This record gives sequence, structure tokens and C-alpha cells, in this order.
Amino acid sequence: MSASSFAALPPLVGPRTLLRPAQADDRDAFVAAAQASVTLHAPWVTAPSDEAAFDAWVHNAGPSFHPMLLVNRDDGGLAGVYNLSQLVLGNFCSAYLGAYAFTPHAGRGLMAEGLALLLHHAFERAGLHRVEANIQPGNTRSIKLFERGGFKREGLSPRYLRIGGLWCDHERWALTVEDWRG
Repeated sequence: MSASSFAALPPLVGPRTLLRPAQADDRDAFVAAAQASVTLHAPWVTAPSDEAAFDAWVHNAGPSFHPMLLVNRDDGGLAGVYNLSQLVLGNFCSAYLGAYAFTPHAGRGLMAEGLALLLHHAFERAGLHRVEANIQPGNTRSIKLFERGGFKREGLSPRYLRIGGLWCDHERWALTVEDWRG
């Protein structure tokens, strides 16, 4: 999937949300949402919170990186983000998934609805066999989101990812297309 074909994908629509590829013209709304959500995200993730970081994030979209925005259908506000990254097809057919909500939409179940849409995108549109999410053990909200979404904990990866200058342990959660369809 080329960058232009990814950007042209139609949104996936749920009862309260829609999931669509991030676009350059989302910059102002995204940066405002990221800046308003710094406290919500700390210490788990650092969202692109200025124009240059947002532009770099969107510019990386293409065959191996799908930055997706979750939009609240009631008010059109950005509810969250799903980053499907390092998509590899062939014998591997897998990708990594990161997600975060935006204030004031957190805690309303919108991310769970969006995760279902994202999994449809990953397994049906992108043709993946497996999606893996790596979550810091203390991030109970994210763990609950992925667990409710059908992901299974596979283990612990010590000092897996550098966040805020520190190498942080992460729990490895994954879902395969067979379990998703099951």
C-alpha cells in the first residue's frame, strides 16, 4: 500500500466514532489535542505536540506505517490515535500497534470502539496475521483496552523501549487473525 493509497482509504465507521488515515490538514486540531492531553499521556507516551513533529509523523505514512485518527462522530473532535507500524507482509505478516486517547474523550469507551475498527483495518485491509502491542506494566488503562480487545499477554520485555530517557519494561500483548475471527 503506497502512501497515496493509504491516505485515500475511506474511513471505517462505528456507532460513535470513525477511524481514518491522518492527513496534513489535521495538523492544527491534532497539535491542540496533543497539547491538551500532555498530563493524560505522561509518562506513557509523548504525542507529536508541535507542527514540525506532526508533519514528520504524517510524512512517515506509507506501506509500513499507518497513522490513524479516531474521530468522535458527535462533535467531530479527535478522540485518539492508533499507530500501526513496522508492517511486514510475506511470511511474517505482522505489525506493532500503539494507541492513545485525547482529552476530553478519554474514559468514554471510544478507544475500545476504535480498536475494533483498527483491527478490521489491520486484518482485512492490510492483510496482517498478527498485531502486537507493547505496554508498560503500570499503564493499566491501556492493558485493559487491549485485553478487552482480545489481545493475550505473551510475556515481559525488560528495558524494551526508551521513554523519557529511561529504558522501560513492557508487557507484550498480541492478537492473531484467527483469534480475532474466533
